[in-house]
Amino acid sequence: MEFLEVDGLGPVSRVGLGTWQFGSREWGYGREYESGTAHAIVRRARELGVTLFDTAEVYGFGRSERILSAALGDGRDDVVVASKVFPVLPLPAVVHARAHGSARRLRLPRIPLYQVHQANPLFPDAVIMPGMRRLLDEHRIGAVGVSNYSLARWRAADAALGRPVVSNQVQFSLAHPGALDDLVPFAERADRIVMAWSPLAQGVLGGRYDADHRPGGMRAANPLFSVENLRRIAPLLATVREVAAGHDAKPAQVALAWLLGLPRVVVIPGASSVEQLESNVAAADLHLAADEQAALTGAARAFRPVGAGRTLVDALRARASRTTG
Repeated sequence: MEFLEVDGLGPVSRVGLGTWQFGSREWGYGREYESGTAHAIVRRARELGVTLFDTAEVYGFGRSERILSAALGDGRDDVVVASKVFPVLPLPAVVHARAHGSARRLRLPRIPLYQVHQANPLFPDAVIMPGMRRLLDEHRIGAVGVSNYSLARWRAADAALGRPVVSNQVQFSLAHPGALDDLVPFAERADRIVMAWSPLAQGVLGGRYDADHRPGGMRAANPLFSVENLRRIAPLLATVREVAAGHDAKPAQVALAWLLGLPRVVVIPGASSVEQLESNVAAADLHLAADEQAALTGAARAFRPVGAGRTLVDALRARASRTTG
């Protein structure tokens, strides 16, 4: 496992564990997953050297934080637990109270990394960050991060906090490579980190799905899994499979290794099983050649998905065709 040194946090594993699915009913894993599988995944992650565990107060309405805390047990003080405040009315007193609630659920006297979950369009960071600064001054948190921030907003948060905002957690993968243009170069220059959420694009980069084999459940609502986008992403997936074959690796591992080949990037994939967790962590040992990295980057930039509006129209047309056929 590789690690990055981050101010206020210490060593952060390049592969972390995202816990959105812990306690979230929309994934349909059920109580057996909560009480058994989730604990086994966290224990195995620790055995493999994972130190970064990401959660949020809105994941399962606090259940993710509780499940993660129970799974970490007495070792919860030895890892980088990252949680998030959802910035509804993010006045300093509110931010302070919400951090206290997360710390209580996590059973931590100090949250190592506390993040603003979204950029609030109504409240500037000049309003939000004083509450985070107070938490830092009181040693209630170790460092401040943001999530889903543009580069301009990240810099504004920096200025408002008066200290480095050490991380920005964004949707980032071969299917969503936008962070390459500005966030990654900034993180490299300023010694920050970009945390890639959904680094496997909800599994589309695993290569299991195509236009004739689409998923159900939560993924069915993701525009990436529309028939048109699954056709458009086929050349990218072909490149991923070609690189994977050269390393005797899985396509998902190549997709993660591409991100890990970038400076100051960490990944936080979720895991539905211990086996998936082990496969994700193994990607840290997969080192791509420069030409492979470049080929994947080129294929990612060439992918042009259509938006949700177009995919909805296509779905309605397909349904009408089946009805009248």
